[in-house]
Amino acid sequence: MNHLVPLLAAVQPRVPTLTGLDWLAIALYFGVLLCVGWWVVRKSKDTAADYFLAGRNLGWWIIGASIFASNIGSEHIVGLAGSGAIDGVAMAHYELHAWCLLVLAWVFVPFYSRAAVFTMPEFLERRFSTQSRYVLTIVSLLTFIVSKIAVGIFAGGVVFATLLPELKITLGSMVIDSFWVGSVIVIALTGLYTMVGGMRAVAYNDAVQVLVLITGSALLTFYGLHELGGWGELRRICGSEMFNLWKPIIPLNLQGTWAPVKESTRIAWYFNQDFPWLGMAICAPVIGLWYWCTDQYIVQRVLGAPNETIARRGSIFAAFLKLFPVYLFIIPGLICFALAKSGRNAGLAEALLGPNAAPNAAQGAFPLMVEHLLPPGLRGIVVAGLLSALMGSLAGVFNACSTLFTVDLYQKWKPAASQHQLVRMGRIATAVMGLIALAWIPVVKGASGLYGYLQAVQGYLAPPIFVVFFFGVFWKRLNSQGCLWAMVAGFILGGFRMLVDTPVTLGLFGIDATGAAKGYAEGSFLWIINNINFQYFSILITLVSAIVMIAVSYLTPAPAYNQIKSLTFATATEEDRAKTYASWNWSDVLASAVVLLFILGAYLYFRG
Repeated sequence: MNHLVPLLAAVQPRVPTLTGLDWLAIALYFGVLLCVGWWVVRKSKDTAADYFLAGRNLGWWIIGASIFASNIGSEHIVGLAGSGAIDGVAMAHYELHAWCLLVLAWVFVPFYSRAAVFTMPEFLERRFSTQSRYVLTIVSLLTFIVSKIAVGIFAGGVVFATLLPELKITLGSMVIDSFWVGSVIVIALTGLYTMVGGMRAVAYNDAVQVLVLITGSALLTFYGLHELGGWGELRRICGSEMFNLWKPIIPLNLQGTWAPVKESTRIAWYFNQDFPWLGMAICAPVIGLWYWCTDQYIVQRVLGAPNETIARRGSIFAAFLKLFPVYLFIIPGLICFALAKSGRNAGLAEALLGPNAAPNAAQGAFPLMVEHLLPPGLRGIVVAGLLSALMGSLAGVFNACSTLFTVDLYQKWKPAASQHQLVRMGRIATAVMGLIALAWIPVVKGASGLYGYLQAVQGYLAPPIFVVFFFGVFWKRLNSQGCLWAMVAGFILGGFRMLVDTPVTLGLFGIDATGAAKGYAEGSFLWIINNINFQYFSILITLVSAIVMIAVSYLTPAPAYNQIKSLTFATATEEDRAKTYASWNWSDVLASAVVLLFILGAYLYFRG
């Protein structure tokens, strides 16, 4: 998710010096991707099931690796390390949402497998109505364009601007800087292999990318701890405050009064607080469950499994992989801080604490460590990991968008379309998404405050989707009218907040003397709406959507049994239950328990 984009937006680290060995490592990485892509293209068939869901024949480890790679982008890696250097382990809450993938594995996988759908909107149509499918499809496409694609473009531009700042193209009097060049290259390469190979190319390349990503980040952590003197030294230098995972969710300030962390005034309970405890306790899980259990971007990999067993194990494996960022991305940030503070690494001390250090230098902890710690060759592996993270997340967006458009819109408009026509439309849709991404670059690069705004978009659009999916499978009485009006009400509220935020985000009111975007008149209604913390507003949308869904459903007739058969817990048949029971064994339960124990262990260990 995009909660780390503001950190990456401010990163302007010194450029790591890449040697010939580094470039060789990067070239080998792209060579492997090329070979995998060529193998996938030769294996592909000209059918919709093969192009969009890899023939429903993905293995569990491919599914898990692809889910993880789609989630972890370059902005995620750099942002988490920067957060670790500044705030310690506080951001680990989002990474410990690995338990949400267990909800996907044990709650939703049986329903998705039974329905044998291509998309999440298609499942919603089976459970509720065609109108619900259209609404979710259109909202999902818009969300992908304004958030996930925008983040991917920005991350690509920053990575290239950091690695190759002198890379420029001159066309007459116009000079195209490295940010633009990098963005175009990333969009072109990622869009090309996604367009040609479809879901299979995305999933298998993701598996390679995860290996490179984890290896590179593990090397950085190992070298950092070795130079620092071990884990004990890290804890001693950073202190209990930076190892306290409970700060954002315990509503006690330093004076012991019942108030949000960091601010104790009444107005702070509602306005301008980055991590309010109530928002972290309620809103963050709602967004997490929406993202991991119902978002096409993630769930499409699970839909590519041949059966419930593989789908569940892939989700559990993804949950296990999701535990890695805490130790491979956040901990390097703490190591960077400790090395600078202790003076054990002169280069980091100068970059972070020296007289010429930039105010936001700590937010560039990851690339700074790559520059000052790693030897030639290994540095190239870590850079390849950054590029792989970037390409994996962007490829997932392109593939999800093309699937939604082709299956949920084009196929509904042209039900007689052949398999070849569906695949061709999927490729066209991918190319169009790439062009939209290119057109979006000026907004991404130039808008003031865009990145904080992007992090809130999910908070405004996720709640009604969470409500209709979760309430839909647990509550058989809820009907299509309730679902439709819950989404309409929720999206109207979220859209209204986005319309209020957008003029401020784009700087349409001008810029003040400090460089910040001006906003509405203080105290006005629109100012209040604009300044309510997005997590609190997200909770409001969740409550409104739930109330509307329940009220409308009970004011209208109950759904027919044949419509909801096998699509809720209460209407699952004995055959459904027997099939699900037979799809797992003790090893699946044990693996899930291990993930939960790791999460519990993190909360017990990182308590300051």
